Amino acid sequence: MLLRTPLAIATALALLPAFAHAQSKAHPSSRQLDRIIVTATRSTQTVAGVPASASVIEHEELQQHPVLDMADALRGLPGVNLQGIGQARRGISVRGLDPGYTLTLVDGLRVNSSGNVMAHSDFDFGWVPVEAIERIEFVRGPMSSLYGSDALGGVVNLITRSATDAWHGSSSLNAGWRKPEAGGDWWQASAYAAGPLLQDTLGLSVFAESRNQDKGFDAFNPAITRFEGRKARTGSAMLSWTPDAQQRIDLRVLAGKEARNRHVALGGPRPSTYETLDTLHRRLHALSHRGQWDWGQSRVYAMRATLDKDNWRSKGARQGRQKMRDDNIGGHASFTIGDHHQLSLGGEWRRETIEDALVNLQGRDQSVQRALFWQDEIRFTPHWSLVIGSRHDHHDRFGSHHSPRVYLTHDLGHGWTLKGGAGRGFRAPSLKQMSPEYTATIAGSFVLHGNPQLQPETSTSYEIAANWQGTHAHLDMAVFDNRLDNLIQSVCIANCNIRRQLATRTYQNIAHARTRGFEVSAQQQIGKAWRIAGSYTYVDARDLSQMRKLRLRPHHNASASLRWQPLATLAMTLRGEYIGKQVDYPTRGPLQHIPGGTRWHLDGRWQASPALAVRAGIENIGNARQNLSELAYPYPEFGRSVHIGLNLSF
Repeated sequence: MLLRTPLAIATALALLPAFAHAQSKAHPSSRQLDRIIVTATRSTQTVAGVPASASVIEHEELQQHPVLDMADALRGLPGVNLQGIGQARRGISVRGLDPGYTLTLVDGLRVNSSGNVMAHSDFDFGWVPVEAIERIEFVRGPMSSLYGSDALGGVVNLITRSATDAWHGSSSLNAGWRKPEAGGDWWQASAYAAGPLLQDTLGLSVFAESRNQDKGFDAFNPAITRFEGRKARTGSAMLSWTPDAQQRIDLRVLAGKEARNRHVALGGPRPSTYETLDTLHRRLHALSHRGQWDWGQSRVYAMRATLDKDNWRSKGARQGRQKMRDDNIGGHASFTIGDHHQLSLGGEWRRETIEDALVNLQGRDQSVQRALFWQDEIRFTPHWSLVIGSRHDHHDRFGSHHSPRVYLTHDLGHGWTLKGGAGRGFRAPSLKQMSPEYTATIAGSFVLHGNPQLQPETSTSYEIAANWQGTHAHLDMAVFDNRLDNLIQSVCIANCNIRRQLATRTYQNIAHARTRGFEVSAQQQIGKAWRIAGSYTYVDARDLSQMRKLRLRPHHNASASLRWQPLATLAMTLRGEYIGKQVDYPTRGPLQHIPGGTRWHLDGRWQASPALAVRAGIENIGNARQNLSELAYPYPEFGRSVHIGLNLSF
């Protein structure tokens, strides 16, 4: 099959521009405007000319197939791999880097990572429902020069729909059915509304979502769950005040609750099973001001994000309550100097507080970071531009670090753009990782200790990219190289291969690591009814200290889709994805080779009326289940699912 030979996809993608050139001559009047992105520079750019490798997912695209969280939305994009993070959960790995290197923003505001509170956490993926998202901006590559240490690998910015001059809204109901061993049934309901409270002065936008995923028990051991049960509730309200045409003040409140239930095997001298329930409460309060002035534009903000996690177990001592609070104050301003320079200046103050009985004897720890950054967008000529910038971070535990970045862009004409750059960054260990008193038993399999000798992770990244934008097609290519020092991973130090004994692990710095590779994506409109798209990513990720592959980083990832739209109100899409072979180094036992696999999906959407849309389809048509053929697979893939959805707008 096509996806079993990633080289075939790369070759096909490379040949698309030749065919697209002929198509563009045949339909010169149907050229579409380039998509807009603000995350890469904090200023408005087109995706084709932005000084970074970036993708934008529009609201309409998110409604074409089931999207339950951010991982579903980003899956299949170039450079993205869903990496197992333990307890059958998944994280977003960008270009072979750890999931913790990807920063999540909501309307440009930082979302604190639940991974700093609880191990194996993917709770960050469900902050905003699809109904409330206007678009998702995804920047691949280092953005530490603007956003700090959490943005070594990239930035995901969820741009929400805002209030307009007239009331509008939408609601959706989606459901899917699977066999219990394939993952169980699920449903999702969400609603969004926005409009003016005082015409031209005060607006309100609100959204709410409820999601439910049944538990799915392991086919080989029915006493444990292979797919955890999930229940999530999220709601938000934002007031927008525009005192005049130049200013806007937003007050946002967001709250959510999520519960995860599973049955787990308990290791040790007397193996058994128990039921566990993780409950997470998250809240976000933010106040921001945007200004458009004669001299430029500005934004200032103050926010507090809290995560409150509790755990219940049917057997043994339950984990204590854990709480994380992230206070953040910052701002930036952009203005033009002469005819060729757009200068941005900004700063940020951030305080992270953790309350956890395991973190230290006091049960509470705190760190403070301060940062200043600048960026100059230099337009030499209409065809040449250069972005240079740097961020100075001061961490109260590790001192100061600089994160410079430089990026050159050249418009070659005829739709082609050539660009490339380099950037540096750092990431401090979490408060738990560096606490000498932190000790936790993870899933009954091993005991994990903190390490006060940890050093910050640092990185140096390079990329060269090219893209071509035609009337009915586009092609994007990039080559990247990331060098990392002091990469932090948990390492087994005792009882590593002893049956029925809890292993002992601790965090350590790997002296050197490297991820390098290339990515290519393309899309082609064929006539009026057909559209083909695809992407391919090759990653070589290695621990240079031990001269071996980094775990759970497949060499090959590929995706493809074929869309048929015979009518303006009817469309069908066939999607496929390939994940290549991976390796893992388990706590006990030898090196494990995890096979690759292919999954196919079919979606259909019918616009029954201007206000009502109906969607139906099949996920994983072939019921491909890597976890059934290989028990070491890092996270379980859901089996075949039949789904249906309704969307009502006004």
